[in-house]
Amino acid sequence: MLCLFALLYYLWHLLGVFCVETDEIKSVSVMEGESVTLNTDVNVTQRHKILWKFGDRGLLIALLDDNEVSLFNGTEGQFRDRLQLDHQTGSLTIRNVTTTDSGLYELNIKGRTGDRVKKFNVTVYSHLFIPVISRDSSQCSSSSSSQQNCSLLCSVVNESAVTLSWFKGNSLLSSISVSNISFSLSLPLEVEYQDNNNYSCVINNPIRNQTTHLDINELCQPCSSPVHCCGFTETVIRLAGSVLVGVATVAVLVYDIRSRRSYPETREQTPRADEYDDVA
Repeated sequence: MLCLFALLYYLWHLLGVFCVETDEIKSVSVMEGESVTLNTDVNVTQRHKILWKFGDRGLLIALLDDNEVSLFNGTEGQFRDRLQLDHQTGSLTIRNVTTTDSGLYELNIKGRTGDRVKKFNVTVYSHLFIPVISRDSSQCSSSSSSQQNCSLLCSVVNESAVTLSWFKGNSLLSSISVSNISFSLSLPLEVEYQDNNNYSCVINNPIRNQTTHLDINELCQPCSSPVHCCGFTETVIRLAGSVLVGVATVAVLVYDIRSRRSYPETREQTPRADEYDDVA
């Protein structure tokens, strides 16, 4: 019985050499331009061989063998001068990450007692632009019944994997999410004029957010009263009257100037008194 137990233990240990232990995929999020470190959580010895692979094709990008580090640039130099491998742990650091660095990273730890595989799903998020709140320019041209409220629009551009939301204080009013790249993302909101509540528009991804607060007094001014037909007619009449008055004034001035110029000539043609004496 003892011999059988020893034989089974030996076979289990022998099979363990060829066994590969695989952990669950770990999700890692990072902002564009930052650095990210993928940890092995082991102490590397000369009996270990560390390999880091990237992408679905398992492209080798880093190797630690006998305490010697080899780093590779990846396809078309994607990781050029941005990779760092820790000699003690085999942890991989990627500096100044870009959105193209998103993907699956696979760690292979090879040792005498078996191999171990860890996987990391890295997502690199682009920078968030501050959302812009604007007023619907067509509102004042609509019917008067809709002018009791102020129509607003919160917009962002060139964002991916984000959620755009309107908040009233801390309460969520509405939201919209996109997973792919969108050239323009907008979310409407309608509020009453002179509303004293605090409204804000927020854009966020899993690790960052940007907020713009609504200034109701600046954006939500009541529309001017529409111009009626009679008011328009009256305005035209007044304008025409002003033009006529102006033309008449100019005519009087021209007539006066011409009269002044012709007055000396009339005096020279008038007979003198001594000329009448000679005739007598």
